[in-house]
Amino acid sequence: MDLILTSSSRRSDSIANQPTVKKIGRKSANYQPSVWGDCFIAAPPEDMMTNIKSKERVEELKLEVKRLLRTVEDQPIQEMKLIDQVQRLGLAYHFEKEIDEVLHRVYKSHTNDDFDGTHDLDAVALRFRLLRQQGYNVSSDVFKKLKDKDGNFQHSLCTDVKGLLSLYEAAHLGTQGEEILDEAIAFTRKNLTAAAAAMADYDLELGFPLQTQVRRALEFPLHKGMPRLETRELISSYQQWEESHRCNVLLELAKLDFNMLQLLHRNELQQLSRWWRDLDFRRKLPFARDRLVECYFWILGVFFEPQFSFGRIVVTKLISIASILDDIYDVYGTLDELNSFTQLIQRWDVGAIDQLPEYMQVCFRALDDVVKETEETTTDEGRPYCAHFSKEAMKVLTRAYYLEAEWFSIGYVPKFDEYLETSNISSGYPMLAVQALVGLGDVASKEAFEWVLGLPQIVRSTSTIARLMDDIQTNKVEKERGDNASGVECYMKEHGATEEEACEALRGLISTAWKDINQACLSPTPFPKSVLMPSLNLARMMEVLYKNGDGYTNSSGLTQKRIASLLLHPFPL
Repeated sequence: MDLILTSSSRRSDSIANQPTVKKIGRKSANYQPSVWGDCFIAAPPEDMMTNIKSKERVEELKLEVKRLLRTVEDQPIQEMKLIDQVQRLGLAYHFEKEIDEVLHRVYKSHTNDDFDGTHDLDAVALRFRLLRQQGYNVSSDVFKKLKDKDGNFQHSLCTDVKGLLSLYEAAHLGTQGEEILDEAIAFTRKNLTAAAAAMADYDLELGFPLQTQVRRALEFPLHKGMPRLETRELISSYQQWEESHRCNVLLELAKLDFNMLQLLHRNELQQLSRWWRDLDFRRKLPFARDRLVECYFWILGVFFEPQFSFGRIVVTKLISIASILDDIYDVYGTLDELNSFTQLIQRWDVGAIDQLPEYMQVCFRALDDVVKETEETTTDEGRPYCAHFSKEAMKVLTRAYYLEAEWFSIGYVPKFDEYLETSNISSGYPMLAVQALVGLGDVASKEAFEWVLGLPQIVRSTSTIARLMDDIQTNKVEKERGDNASGVECYMKEHGATEEEACEALRGLISTAWKDINQACLSPTPFPKSVLMPSLNLARMMEVLYKNGDGYTNSSGLTQKRIASLLLHPFPL
């Protein structure tokens, strides 16, 4: 059974204790080495004068964008389109106040029945999506006017490809009970798929490559994509738009901003790579996956903005160590060793570390050092409680790991609900939701930590997505290896279902979990939006890493390409 962080093999084979021989026979999952080697040890060359000029130019362009936002105040549709481009080009963090003010005004000024008197599908759907993304609980009834007398979507919509795309993107922000949005997804997906291959002439008429956008959306709806990857894709596409359909100020700013952030991210990864090299896990723990770069990519999907640099570094260290822990529990450790290890972590008893095997000592020392590093920094910031919750999250995770190791040792196949209760924790996502708060600064209060550690709906739903997407993608391989029963296997046994039926049922649970996440992000929320965003972004990263297989453990294909696009290839200026 694969722990989402890993999605790799659960304990590949039984590890037999030989009572008459002191040496313990162990098995390996034979993980492939890192595809990156020491690629990120060396920092990219930095031209200080060029960097200073870039920063100066960014400030100039930001003023230009603020001016543009003021000039379209009396043009609601143009205002919405400008904000959409700002957000999708990865620039929204520069203009949070301005965007908040505009969307609040739009929400207060317009009814849910129409958009300033227009029946333009693109405009209505765009407004709905932007307001939902911002947390405004606008009604999906606005789309009822798109139905005919028989309750079906009007046939005339089928030729409005741009409007269909906008509706498709908007409908993914639906919550439970909004059947019209479920119907909208099915309707738009069908028609967009049919239109994608026959759109060349239509693209020329519109002035921008709609075909590319449609194909991208069908692969990853905007709401479920990794924001940074979506930004990379849109900048590349935006350059191809005709002058009359793009804003050159936004394009220049987006390129400069992307390149500057890429340099920051590369420098962070250089620091992390040196830390990882000094730990020497490759030699000391050769049974475990060497996936530091993939872990950084994962956390880059949680928060990419420059103010979260400390958070990215700390949480990348913790997810990397959690991946090692996963392999210890799933692949390498004996049950007796795992029992001792789990108990020590529950006590966080550094003084008793000598009682553990050397390979466990190496892992726990690294974990303790990271928590101490966190404690020093956050205590200086006036947040001494962060380290406590960081430890508690790791304790909860290892308890779940150990329970699953016990299940494996006796061949126990739990009922599906029992399986999900434990495997949601062992996915690692509840732990990461807590750790992500460490990097958010003062907005993550002690109460916020307590709330997230208590598994509110948004964290449970994110974890369900993580666990079940992992299980669907890796079930066949794990079954062949003789690993713990996955969620697919547990469901099949309990319900007498085929594998195909079980996977379909799990996909339904994933869809429901997404709707619950969407609901949890709508006002009023118990904590600021920034506290909720890590959970939403963690769910998005499961879509990115696991939609087409285990892109974490087996990262040499699409994952490698995506990481390179974000961290190795700047935009020419």
